Amino acid sequence: MDSLTQLTLGAAVGEAVLGRKVGRKAALWGAACGTFPDLDVFLPFGDAVRDFTYHRSFSHSLFVLTLLTPFFVWLILKLHPKTALQKNHWALLVWLVFMTHILLDCFTVYGTQIFWPFWNYPVGWGSIFIIDPVYTGPLLIGVISALVLSRNSDRGQLLNRAGLVVSSIYLAWSIGAQTYVTAAVERSLSSMSVPYEKLLVSAGPLNTMLWRVVVMKPDGNYYEGFYSLLDGSPEVTLSLHESRKELLEGLEGQWPVQRLRWFSKGFYKVWLHDGEVIISDLRMGVEPDYVFAFAVAKAGNPRALLAAIQRVPANRDLDQLKKAWQRIWSASDS
Repeated sequence: MDSLTQLTLGAAVGEAVLGRKVGRKAALWGAACGTFPDLDVFLPFGDAVRDFTYHRSFSHSLFVLTLLTPFFVWLILKLHPKTALQKNHWALLVWLVFMTHILLDCFTVYGTQIFWPFWNYPVGWGSIFIIDPVYTGPLLIGVISALVLSRNSDRGQLLNRAGLVVSSIYLAWSIGAQTYVTAAVERSLSSMSVPYEKLLVSAGPLNTMLWRVVVMKPDGNYYEGFYSLLDGSPEVTLSLHESRKELLEGLEGQWPVQRLRWFSKGFYKVWLHDGEVIISDLRMGVEPDYVFAFAVAKAGNPRALLAAIQRVPANRDLDQLKKAWQRIWSASDS
């Protein structure tokens, strides 16, 4: 999730665990620990592909973060020695903030390697968009209430806990909505006799009413479409798009190509731009603009892997948000 949401979730968990006993320090340290795993974005891993695929790896491992918990407790007690009697509660606070951080990231589609180093599969359910104000809003209201309202009253604590409950219910709703839409899409594909290898149903921008659908065909080409929970028809309208997988011939064994195909879980397209072979991750973005695209090779025969693989800048079209909002209410994809 976005940094504001993770910071707010950490603060809310910290306040719920220890706010009554140590005051605002609990929320502040919760916010700090909620931010910590995402600091890996500032680490240079060597090239664009490594930066992309090593994010949310060791820094989001439940094993690594569990091992780091005692260090954070030691640091907290160094700075706040008067709270030494709360050592066990501080440990619980830090660990819960770390665990809720990585669990929330798993609800997004990006991919979080929570079992690193024993298993590096990037877990990502895609039931919630990376930014969702309906999820973040209750948490933010609860945390602000706890920080602002008098500590002599339980109102702040109660509102903070209510924010955690409401946001958790929303996550459960997102899984239920995704399950419903996936079943509807599968029925629609079956009725249309569309052969496919992989199906992705993920939350649309900023909401869980609109769902984006990507269907990978056996030949590497793919369909994209949208399904709104307000659609009157069970049929899903899909648009076919080309992926030029032949451009990767001779490059299949190269690590950057293998890594991108693995990390995208097979949801990728290959295309040609300015004489360069581009691999785009189809999971994040909307046709034809995808958040993560990489120039991996020069076109030609034989094709040569680029010495320095570069990320292709994304075209951030705000009109896409407007179209997404309109699509919630209208069955037309135009």
